[in-house]
Formats: sequence, C-alpha cells, structure tokens
Amino acid sequence: MLQLFPSPDASPFGRRLKHSRGGRIPVTVVTGFLGAGKTTLIKRFLESAEGTGTAVVVNEFGETGIDAALLRECADEIVLLGNGCLCCTVRSDLQIALRKLHYERERGLAPHFQRILIETSGLADPAPILATFATDRALGGEFHLEAVVALVDAVLGPATLERAPEARKQAILADRLVLTKTDLAGEPAVGKLTAQLRALNPRAAIASAVDGALDPQFLLAGGKGARPAFLAAAEHGDGIQSFVLAEDAPVPWPAFEQTMDALVALRGPDLLRVKGLLDVQGCRGPVVVQYVQHLAHPPVELAAWPAGKRQSRLVFITRNLPEPAVTELFRAIRALSAGGGS
Repeated sequence: MLQLFPSPDASPFGRRLKHSRGGRIPVTVVTGFLGAGKTTLIKRFLESAEGTGTAVVVNEFGETGIDAALLRECADEIVLLGNGCLCCTVRSDLQIALRKLHYERERGLAPHFQRILIETSGLADPAPILATFATDRALGGEFHLEAVVALVDAVLGPATLERAPEARKQAILADRLVLTKTDLAGEPAVGKLTAQLRALNPRAAIASAVDGALDPQFLLAGGKGARPAFLAAAEHGDGIQSFVLAEDAPVPWPAFEQTMDALVALRGPDLLRVKGLLDVQGCRGPVVVQYVQHLAHPPVELAAWPAGKRQSRLVFITRNLPEPAVTELFRAIRALSAGGGS
C-alpha cells in the first residue's frame, strides 16, 4: 500500500507537533478593564520563580509609560507600546516589537526569555490581537498565542460589565478569568459577579487574586486552573453567543474546510472566535483549528490526544449567528461531500 506520508512525524498538515506551540515562544495576553489590576498581577507573577525568563509588552495611552516603569525592574525585557490601543493603530507596532524581541534574543542582544506577556490597555479589544497571530504567518512561526487572561474588578466589575461593551468582550473572549479585589467586595458580591461571568463565558476557568497574588501556574500554558474551553452554550448581550459542536465520528477534512470557508465568506465578521480539536479522518492525533473572524490559523496536528475521550470539540463565539444555522450548514455540506449520504 502506498504511503503518502512515509515519515512517522509527518501528517497532511505538516510535521506533527508534541503540543500546539511546538518550539515557538508562548504568548499570554493579559487584558481587563481600566483599574482591574493588570500591572499589579503581572508584577507579582514576574517576582515568582515561574515568572523567571518572561518578557513583557505593555500597551498604554499617553507618552509616559507608568505601567512599564513599574514592571521594568522585574521583567527580563520590557517593550512599551504607547499612544494607542492594541485593537487599532498599534497592531503593527506589536508585530514589530515581537519580531525585534525574537531577533535580539536569538543574537544574544536581549536576555534569553522563555515566554511573553502582553498587557493590553484597559479599553483594548482582544479580537484583533488574536487576528494578528492568525494573519502574520512569519509571526506565527516564532510565537504561539497560548491564552487570553481577563481580569475583572470584583467591586466595580458588575457595573462595568453592564455599561462597557469593551469589558464584556474582554470577558467573553477570555480563556481564563481572574477576579481581583475580592477582599474588598465580600462573598455575596463575588458570588454574584461569578454568576454574571459564567453567563457571559461558561468555558473559562475562574480564579481570584488579592493584591495581585495568584497561583503563577494559572497564567502558564497547561498550568493548574487551565482547562479546555469546551463546556456549554451561553447567550450574551450585543447579540453575542457561544456554543460547542461535538462529534464522536472522525471528521472528513474537505467537508470541514468547505463548511468553514462558506461560514467565513458569508458571516466572517460575526465569527468572533472559533477554536477546537478535531478528530480528522486519516490523522493519528487531534488537529488544532482556530479562526478569528475571516482569518484562519494554519491547522496543526498534535502527536497524541490529551487525556480523555477522543472526540471533535469545536467552540464558537459568534454575533447574531445561532447554533442551529451552523449545525445545519455542517450537516448539509458533509452530506453533499459524501454524495448524499449521511
């Protein structure tokens, strides 16, 4: 029988990786509304043993970088992006800063950092940051976006989430949520805020931090508190909702790709984030797929499935795009690809 991929490390999507970041530098985005405590939390992390070998990119408004000054003594390397917001004009500056960090690290001009934390401004929309890593293939070859961590002030958070669409989107798109100032809010308020966040984002792990004190592993890839974002559906304000599609049978890649191409063409701006693991026909390990609006990350096959059931699980965060419509499109295209079979 002809072996199309004779190397045991090869797959239809290139070389199989032991895990999704391979040899790339992991990046964690720390976001949260104004005053949520991002700088305090990052400073505490940098002072921990786990924070050793971390470079920090700080995005602030204004000429003077206060947050960068506070963090400079703790981080191995600091880059300040000022006078803008990562969700608009500074995206190109972010790409330049990351490439410069990588260049200087490889040539010994900067300390040999192992990871990068990006601290966004309080008004930043995380979606374009995700899109940056999806669109820039060269950047994606050097860095891997591990997680978006959103901080929420337990005292002011409930009101902020009600009135500020930026705060809601930060919480909705986060992989992990951190409640800050819980010692000032009291248990009833913390419980109410937790329920509010669960309604917005039932997928994310939630932890609490007092004066920036948080288990450092919560910010790291695969650390304690991290969990796959495949749990439940939720309705949000602004027409945003999340849902999960699961499939036990192996998925034919052409049908999946054609369905996503159709979704992107028809409703690209409303696909805020799509990510998951697929059990693709002919692949030994799970295939990691990620989309941000009309942009797609290159699919990557991992060497082995994580512990648990071998099952395709795909998380959608959409705007005014209901689950039944997406499910029916997948079903219809798969049936057509199979020549009318189910």
